[in-house]
Amino acid sequence: MWSNFWEYPLVETAARFSVVILCAIVFLAIFELVTKYNNWQQIRKGNFSVAMATGGKIFGIANIFRFSIEHNDSLLESIGWGTFGFLLLLTGYFIFEFLTPSFRIDDEIEADNRAVGFISMVISVGLSFVVGATIL
Repeated sequence: MWSNFWEYPLVETAARFSVVILCAIVFLAIFELVTKYNNWQQIRKGNFSVAMATGGKIFGIANIFRFSIEHNDSLLESIGWGTFGFLLLLTGYFIFEFLTPSFRIDDEIEADNRAVGFISMVISVGLSFVVGATIL
């Protein structure tokens, strides 16, 4: 009975769901460490730019896991692709900061500059599709 436990679709779905949620929490905590503002405090205040940037990261993480699951990777492979994809999303964020030397991305997002928040969201979403397309 226990040898086939992980092969039941409901168990596998619950396991993958749990792993993605746990990874998303860890990755968002890391993202919180590298931004100068407090994401959840700003969202609570109604900062739509922070909500868009954070939502883009959540979508990006989930989308990378979607591609990994779709390609029938194991849980460990899914965690690996999710971690790799998150690092690439984070790198994309730093590249965005580097390519805009006339202003600081964190300052603009914290000030609720919705144009910058939207671009940050689109970068995360777009890069997640690029990363996902490379998952074999």
